[in-house]
Amino acid sequence: MTEPDEVVDAELVDDDHLPAPLPKTAPARPLVDRHTILRPSAPIPTTADLPTYTEADFRISEATAELLDEAPPENTSRTYNSARRQFEAWCRQNGRVHLPCTTATFVEYVGHLVRLDKSPSTIQVAMSAIRSWHQDGQQPGTKEASEAVRKHARGWAQRRTAKKAVGIRTDMLTAMVATCTSTTDADYPKAARDAALLTLGWGMLSRRSELAHLLIEQLTVGPTGIHVLVAFSKTDQAAKGATTFVPANPDDPATCPVVRVRAWLEELRRQGVTEGPLFRHINRGGTIRHRAEGPRGDFLTPDAIGAIVKARAKLADLPDPSKVTAHGLRRGPAQEIAEAGEDPTGQGRWKPGSITVRKHYVEPAQGEANNTITAMRRKKAEQAAKHEGEKS
Repeated sequence: MTEPDEVVDAELVDDDHLPAPLPKTAPARPLVDRHTILRPSAPIPTTADLPTYTEADFRISEATAELLDEAPPENTSRTYNSARRQFEAWCRQNGRVHLPCTTATFVEYVGHLVRLDKSPSTIQVAMSAIRSWHQDGQQPGTKEASEAVRKHARGWAQRRTAKKAVGIRTDMLTAMVATCTSTTDADYPKAARDAALLTLGWGMLSRRSELAHLLIEQLTVGPTGIHVLVAFSKTDQAAKGATTFVPANPDDPATCPVVRVRAWLEELRRQGVTEGPLFRHINRGGTIRHRAEGPRGDFLTPDAIGAIVKARAKLADLPDPSKVTAHGLRRGPAQEIAEAGEDPTGQGRWKPGSITVRKHYVEPAQGEANNTITAMRRKKAEQAAKHEGEKS
């Protein structure tokens, strides 16, 4: 007689509700390449040694996201955007993908810029703009392009003469400040602002970007001069800050930075501005702007600083005013300091031992002094020879 089948409690389920099969664990793979160096007793690293990441390893906070979204310096952003637009247009014309681009496309574009005889610095900016445009790990290689730029730089330097900004000397500064006059109440704020900008910028040996970013709180005005905190600059990207002292000029109140800056600060206070940007936009009616419109709504941009300097040079009827730029506020006093036998490095916030200072200011000034000494000796020799001739 057949034994009855054992009855087991069970439940019928749909296939969709069956438990998921356990994932197959892939065998660990070795992690080595031709650069790997293993000690005698060290095991070969494998994929099993890699950490297990979770979502938390890839998330950033809202505060950090805001920091990343903050705009870069205006000049850098504008330059990079222009370089990227030119690269994108070139790729479109030549049937190439611009983002992410191949190394061959990158090298060919650099070659295109070399054939246009662009300056090495312009090409390097374009290379940086294009590479920083790419995601990490997608940037094109730079070895061949960099070598092409190095070769181009050697020939380019021999064919070109560096353009030097016209230095704004004391007499030129005096003439430019003399144009900062007003005939109406509406004209006064601009006259006061521009006079302060010119005299303070000249005394600081300032870059236009430094003037553009100055805050009222960063100035301490005293009877003998002005202490200015330069929060960051071209040579201080880490924003460690440097304090510069701009001495007063009691012999000439018209160009004295203390007199001019005090007058501008007083006008700012009169219009209710006691903090924030030092140099600001002014409306046609003479109203100083003190409501932010955008991230830098109150600030004068570096370009606006340059436009003011050019406008005052033109009004002063300087020789060839088109060649006068805001950099002249830095170059002119640096030349005068060097010609007096002093080193302008500290006042101009150049890096210690700057080659720029030595080649463009100190050595030319020493050469000028040597030429003067030689001329004086020649004149004395001629006078002595003439005297000897008269005696004979």
